[in-house]
Amino acid sequence: MSPDDDEPTDARSTAVAPGHATSATVAATFQLSVVGGPDTGRTIIVSPSRPSALLIGFSGSCDLKLVDRHVSRRHAAVDVAGSRVALTDLGSTNGTFVNDIAVTGAFLRGGERVRVGETTIDVVQLDSATVVHLPTETSYGRVIGGSAEMRRLYPLCDKLAVASIAVLIEGETGTGKELLAESLHEKGPRASAPFVVFDCTAVSRGLVESELFGHERGAFTGAVATRKGVFEQAHGGTLLIDEIGDLETSLQPKLLRALERSEIRRVGGDALIRVDVRVLSATRRNLDHEVQAGRFRDDLFHRLAVARIALPPLRQRRGDVGLLARMFARQLGAPGQTLPESVLMRWEDYTWPGNVRELRNAVMRYLALGEVDVGGDIEEPLPSFAPTNAPGAGEGALEAVLGMHLPYSTARQRVLVEFERQYVTRVLAEHGGNVLRAAAASGIARRHLQRVRARSQK
Repeated sequence: MSPDDDEPTDARSTAVAPGHATSATVAATFQLSVVGGPDTGRTIIVSPSRPSALLIGFSGSCDLKLVDRHVSRRHAAVDVAGSRVALTDLGSTNGTFVNDIAVTGAFLRGGERVRVGETTIDVVQLDSATVVHLPTETSYGRVIGGSAEMRRLYPLCDKLAVASIAVLIEGETGTGKELLAESLHEKGPRASAPFVVFDCTAVSRGLVESELFGHERGAFTGAVATRKGVFEQAHGGTLLIDEIGDLETSLQPKLLRALERSEIRRVGGDALIRVDVRVLSATRRNLDHEVQAGRFRDDLFHRLAVARIALPPLRQRRGDVGLLARMFARQLGAPGQTLPESVLMRWEDYTWPGNVRELRNAVMRYLALGEVDVGGDIEEPLPSFAPTNAPGAGEGALEAVLGMHLPYSTARQRVLVEFERQYVTRVLAEHGGNVLRAAAASGIARRHLQRVRARSQK
């Protein structure tokens, strides 16, 4: 992506208020044609009606599956972004090139030539404008989201809910993977049966097998009674195995056997126990990379990922920050209007590395303390924030504010504004004035960083 691009000017989504989601968006359709390499002749359509990005690589789960062994398992992703295609390298080994220029991300309009490994792909725009109709709902079960990025997922979710196949839910931490899994359960034919969650990161390694499959009395020290595992607890219903990418390799064959045969054996037991369970799994990790690194079994991956759904991070869900923030405020007992537009606008510009979970914490903090910063809690003494080699910084700047005898909230905000100005000045200087690199290094949205810089130059 160009360093001068702040946001795509023809983005496919608009801000959405509760109950007022737009029902259509305009976007283009593209064709990817392999014109060089072992897969020459293969084509695939990149349509704005797809629920998620199209994957390129040699993994069997990729949409454009290549046999080129110089291509990574999950090499790159392409998605429609208005009248353009957004191409993203997914941490590939050999890189992604557009017209022989290495890129980590780029917007394509058609006519470009993309190279991955020894494969060459032509990008062709098939039409200039297609009206894509999206659901008007601003939620799917327990999942809240009125942005086009979320609403385009809902038709796929409807199909997955009524199916009995295994589904792998991918997404960064805090994007709502468990909520989506529970929503799929509640909208499916097993809704009246148990929904059980097993988090691979929440149980010590020595107890994972027992938690999954149960144990007999006396199976190990402390096993004073027979206990059912989560497979038996979820019998007839749905089992969500959360953070499946963290499951240790020694247990992966046992889980695969349970999934393939629909039967388990308790730790310390001899009898095979039949179980009727729909298994959903979730992960914050890139399982294709884990397979390639030898940390996750390829056969287990394919058994779990019969279908896949990727939840977008909050920073890509245009308009959802305000929708979610007001909902959280109401849940916490305050009117949604309690949150000023100025705060919501600042939150819209933040990158939210913790996603929806972090946003909820920010709303709680604001309602309790009047907190307006979103980059983390400020608990250290304020003088320590000011770089002493910056003009007007350090003890003098803090003492000047304290000497005004202002109310706490006003004084605090003035110090924060000065800190923000000095922080942005320093991080820009460290990166030669390059806004893109400074924003990436600091975690500040480019637009907000540029606004702070503009204010400090007045």
